[in-house]
Amino acid sequence: MSDPVSVQIQGRVALVTIDHPPANAISRAVVDGLRAAVAGAAAGGEVRALVITGAGSRFFAAGADVSEFPSAGGSVAEGGQQLTLEIERSPLPTIAAINGIALGGGCEIALACDIRIAARTARLGQPEINLGIIPGWGGTQRLVRVVGQGRAMPLLLTGDPVDAETALSIGLVSQVVEGAELAATALALAEKLAGKAPLAVAATKRAVLEGMPLPIAGALEVERREFAALFETADAREGVGAFLEKRQPTWTGR
Repeated sequence: MSDPVSVQIQGRVALVTIDHPPANAISRAVVDGLRAAVAGAAAGGEVRALVITGAGSRFFAAGADVSEFPSAGGSVAEGGQQLTLEIERSPLPTIAAINGIALGGGCEIALACDIRIAARTARLGQPEINLGIIPGWGGTQRLVRVVGQGRAMPLLLTGDPVDAETALSIGLVSQVVEGAELAATALALAEKLAGKAPLAVAATKRAVLEGMPLPIAGALEVERREFAALFETADAREGVGAFLEKRQPTWTGR
């Protein structure tokens, strides 16, 4: 069998593709492959942005591999939650290029990314309620944070998916493009993000994630701490100097 997750390095961007036909179901092997890809992209220092997508035009990921449920039990939730936390906490900006159906665990992987771009034919949802279970990879938590409780609860309680335009209207995705344009759009955005100061990108992600659940005073303290720490870096000095000298900065990640 071929590897269910492939990684292509395109300049400063890692393109990670779930390739587990027929529906890109997220098996344990896919979870392991995605975790390795996310960790590997951040480890070398050369990759500055990450795009996750699915192979083909029909499926981003149709959800967890239900055939593994009887033998896996609670470990299904544990492994998937660890994966989504690692995507969310990666110092790299992450983009989900949702090329088709993203249900259950597929939707939850997309929710863990910083930015979601959908093909016009994409459909997203959390259908676990129809199996007598609930989302176990962060769907009950991240969906509410992304779209708000009022919009999340109908999706969670009915299990009904939404099309790309509806997902855009409720803030579940930030952009909808034609399927033929999805890869180029996601990679162009990833390359733009890869050109930003990497320490500031990582600090922005930490400030948002750590501050979001806190009262405003505590959240502002998180922001202040990250802001002050960046001023001790060479990149901050380079950024200010480049601005004053009217030139493009050269980021070193130091």
